[in-house]
Amino acid sequence: MKILNYLTSVLENLPSDWLYSTTHRLDIYNERLAKKEFLEQFNELYNNKNSSESSLKKLPTAYDYIRLGHPLSCILEWTIANLFDKKSQNVISFSSQTIPILAILRANLLDNKKTQIIYSGSLPPFFDEYTIREVYGYEFELVNADKLSKNTDFEGITITIIQNDKSENHLKDLDSDFIIKTYLNLGSILIVSNETNNHYNKKIQHVRRRETIAMTPINCHLILKSLVDGSHLSFSNVDQINKTTVQDLISNITNTKSKPIVGSSGLSIQYAIMMGLIEDAKENYKEKPIKFIVPPNCYGGTNDQARRVADCIKNVEIVDLPVDRNNDMVKSIDLILDTIAYEDAIPYIIAEIPTNPRVEVPDLPSLKTVLEKKRTTASGTIANDAVFILDQTFCPNVHFFGDDEVLSSVRAISYASGSKFPSGGLCTAGYCVGNEMTTLLLSKIEKHLLLCDNEATAEQYKILANQLPSMNNRIDKAYDNTLEFVNFISKNLPDAKINFVTDELALLSFKPSVFSLDLPTKGETDEEREKYKRKLNLRLINLMITQIPNESKFCVSYGQLRGCYWTIPATSTQGTTKEGDKDYIVRVSVSPSVNLALHKEVFLEFVAEI
Repeated sequence: MKILNYLTSVLENLPSDWLYSTTHRLDIYNERLAKKEFLEQFNELYNNKNSSESSLKKLPTAYDYIRLGHPLSCILEWTIANLFDKKSQNVISFSSQTIPILAILRANLLDNKKTQIIYSGSLPPFFDEYTIREVYGYEFELVNADKLSKNTDFEGITITIIQNDKSENHLKDLDSDFIIKTYLNLGSILIVSNETNNHYNKKIQHVRRRETIAMTPINCHLILKSLVDGSHLSFSNVDQINKTTVQDLISNITNTKSKPIVGSSGLSIQYAIMMGLIEDAKENYKEKPIKFIVPPNCYGGTNDQARRVADCIKNVEIVDLPVDRNNDMVKSIDLILDTIAYEDAIPYIIAEIPTNPRVEVPDLPSLKTVLEKKRTTASGTIANDAVFILDQTFCPNVHFFGDDEVLSSVRAISYASGSKFPSGGLCTAGYCVGNEMTTLLLSKIEKHLLLCDNEATAEQYKILANQLPSMNNRIDKAYDNTLEFVNFISKNLPDAKINFVTDELALLSFKPSVFSLDLPTKGETDEEREKYKRKLNLRLINLMITQIPNESKFCVSYGQLRGCYWTIPATSTQGTTKEGDKDYIVRVSVSPSVNLALHKEVFLEFVAEI
């Protein structure tokens, strides 16, 4: 077949970063045309029978962050679409076998539509019917049938699930609104087979963006190869030695005794945390309101996901936690917990330490005091204590949970994105740990991670096992480089406001490799000054990435093994944050291996220009 012949050549000439890169440059990425622009130009190469490595390398980036999608996930979706006469935007790959089902159920819950799930033999291994109904609040009918045909009398949306041992040819003749083909240990592919349901596409993509990840490049590559050569797919399990090694390393790094939980991404972990805590609250506090307390300007994925969960579940509400600029995290938490105690609600706090992007650390002894404080309800009874959920991605080396540490005496859980320092940017896997007061909560969190089929993949465990041993050393080196760059900027552009940790905090192991830069501006009005500063932000970044293209990237990430990463949070990591809470400043991250002398030289060019 013509398509498969072309794919054979593409796989032979594959650019290496398609398999191993986790982030891409924002300056060559058009979010509005995510996937579309890449596939339009890929299709041109196909029509011209051009599969050279140089041509493939020139294709525009498909997504800014690999967990959302990447060249190989787009090509796999394009291939399935072409083989079965579908549009490529109607094919979406997942690293999870469960989440595509949940994505459709979520949309139907909000649209008040009925859902019927048809399958033969068995459902995906982690599909927990009772929990999906009782905790997630989704309604559906299950139909186990030898013949996977749509019930014409059913008034609603039909999902048909094809197990991994069935050939893709089964997809051609199915009459269903949605088809989900599962691949054991690799993920799944969802097909919007009825074009009257095209309006689901964005909703499903948003679930993939926030609650899971796209099928990983390695696994997409395996499926593409099997399609090309007709070989039988091998479904390898997670190597238990790698898994145990990773868990032991995380326990040692975090100084915790609980079993670490490792997911496919930081947001996969956060979703499991939220759903696990919701289940615990439903079981132990019955009809009491559940309040997730979240900074409105924190990382956009955290903020957006929390609000999406609250949209779906009765009694769950988001409470804004002001932490940055003129706000104090500890005072804000104290006031909010008093209010929530009075209402007799269940408080869960999600907070970053240091904060993102302004790299602020609250007064830790005061935080401990506020979290330990006994509060009372309106009726005078003892209020429920909070669970503090800490995103410590900026500083995963800091001990919060050991004996006598700041969060050892309150219920607390911490998590980190593995695409940063844990893996050095080589994979997206994330992890969470808790203190000894959260053992039962952690078991609930693990349950939901597995239900969503969001555990780290075999390849991710392998990467973490190799990278975690050097993490703390890399953090120290990156901090030293960052501090040197911060001091240089302070000396040569003293009117700029720099947000970075103090020397005193560094002595407490807070050694981020990230700082934010509020550039000096000018103008007669606030509007003119803001407009000028925003132009200046881009001017600085464009100068850096053009003068030092091998190291400087316009990119949202940090913690990589080499180079320097630049972004504007308001237009990247805070993409779904409310406009008034966005930060139009420059966020800079420096790696342990970087040509700092060259970066200083180019920065001086920028200073001379302004």
